[in-house]
Amino acid sequence: MGATTTVTGGQALSEALAAHGVHTVWGIPGTHNLEIYAHLPGAGIRHVSPRHEQGAGFAADGYARATGQPGVCITTSGPATLNAATALGQAYSDSVPVLAVSAGMPLRNPGRGHGELHETKDQSAALDAIVAYSHRVTSVPEIPVAVAQAFAAMTSGRPRPVHLEIPLDVLEERAEAEIVEPIRAPKATPDPSALDSAAARLAGAARPAIVAGGGARGAAAEVRALAERLGAPVVCTINGKGVLPEDHPLSAGAGLSRAVARELVEDSDVVLVVGSGLSPAEAWLGPLPLAGKVVRVDIDAAQVVTGAVPTVAVVGDAAPALAGLLGRLGDGAGDGERAARWRSRHLEEARRLGAPWAWIFEGIATALRRDGIVAGDSAMVCYRGAVAALPAYHPAAFLYPTGYGTLGYGLPAAIGAKLGRPESRVIALLGDGGIMFTVAELAAAAQLRLPLPVVVVDNAGYGEIRNEMAERGDPVHAVDLDALDFAALGRVLGCDGVAVDDEGALAEALERGFEADRPTVLHVREGDRRRPVTASAADVEEARAASTG
Repeated sequence: MGATTTVTGGQALSEALAAHGVHTVWGIPGTHNLEIYAHLPGAGIRHVSPRHEQGAGFAADGYARATGQPGVCITTSGPATLNAATALGQAYSDSVPVLAVSAGMPLRNPGRGHGELHETKDQSAALDAIVAYSHRVTSVPEIPVAVAQAFAAMTSGRPRPVHLEIPLDVLEERAEAEIVEPIRAPKATPDPSALDSAAARLAGAARPAIVAGGGARGAAAEVRALAERLGAPVVCTINGKGVLPEDHPLSAGAGLSRAVARELVEDSDVVLVVGSGLSPAEAWLGPLPLAGKVVRVDIDAAQVVTGAVPTVAVVGDAAPALAGLLGRLGDGAGDGERAARWRSRHLEEARRLGAPWAWIFEGIATALRRDGIVAGDSAMVCYRGAVAALPAYHPAAFLYPTGYGTLGYGLPAAIGAKLGRPESRVIALLGDGGIMFTVAELAAAAQLRLPLPVVVVDNAGYGEIRNEMAERGDPVHAVDLDALDFAALGRVLGCDGVAVDDEGALAEALERGFEADRPTVLHVREGDRRRPVTASAADVEEARAASTG
């Protein structure tokens, strides 16, 4: 534990965050949180300014997914906190550790409904309905303890977002406080008898398969070793995409809504599900046919029986659980011909699903290399195409708002991922509808001088909803959007901007984007809305000259 010193609430918070390894936070200063901002530089914490608090939350989410460490966003009270709420709902849905810190109404408020600036009826209660928990502190000494508790909650068990509210008068008060060092919780070790039962089921399987979810990201080596021991084809969920490299002979791709995933599960006599909620948000075609043959590994004891009742349940962290299973299984290579058949089926389906955007994916894959990251939005090009057809080779290679399905996620999440993993190539992949939800973050990325390609695939509106209206036989309306020049919009906001219409131009523009001193908006038009403009070095230089005067 640290020494006791006299500090303000804002200083106590800043020093507590630094003690927990926080180097970067996202947020927008406001009248009520200036005492926090006064002490961030002294604590060695970099502050990044988005253009909207929702962008702050999504960036913290992208940072957390890319690095495996909690992301932090700071808001002022009232509307700012509620602006971040959508991002926190997304983090909760996808089990992402994000700490949101906000100012709150004074502890010694004159009374409810007094009319204080930014007053919200019950701000903490509003956030408590969205995150793992919301806690309103009541004193300066409580702040370091509350931070330590939040990080302990986010880094042990199932990771989910936490909200801390600090009353604005407590932020300004001075009192003695002791900084609490991080609590290093051991990994949850599963029950040996459960491992024995699970290993026996797997050892007796003639046709095993594995479903790897987002909870398996920290156990990629163990997933691979177990799959190779069993000769089991592996299907990843969207959040688990890349846990097994997608060029591995046992990879059957990603996405539980795909026919191959359902048919593989149906064909298997034992299915090991690791770190997945098997949620209907991803399994669009209905629950997977798992009855009577599923072994589940999950750190969340409630989740392990949700979505599919297991024959054997193993509660614990995925890495030690799978290591325990490996230690109980004998040698074996499984049925190589069966695995090859399912891989062939996967590749065929992936080609078909990705066909409308094949040249886009080929250009991205060429430029991204094996260690790159794609932050996708809730766009058709992502969930109908990239999930199946854009290869991923490592965990957290594909960041996507799976459960909540928020539009506007991809751009700020890409910013967070790039700041968390500056050595990696990062691409934002968006639709023309979704980018407009957080388009202002292009200005934030430009100010940061991030070499971040932003690919906007334009299908002239809300394409998925347009299709659903038509399929229902409803009047098709409210889904078509006027054409915009997204390349020009990018330039207006301080980025480079070009339009592309083929794989070669896209790959060339992406390469230039990775070397640029600012983001590059790449506008791709689908179908008859696509404009045949090829990006060139001259285009970029001319556009840059125009944007900088």
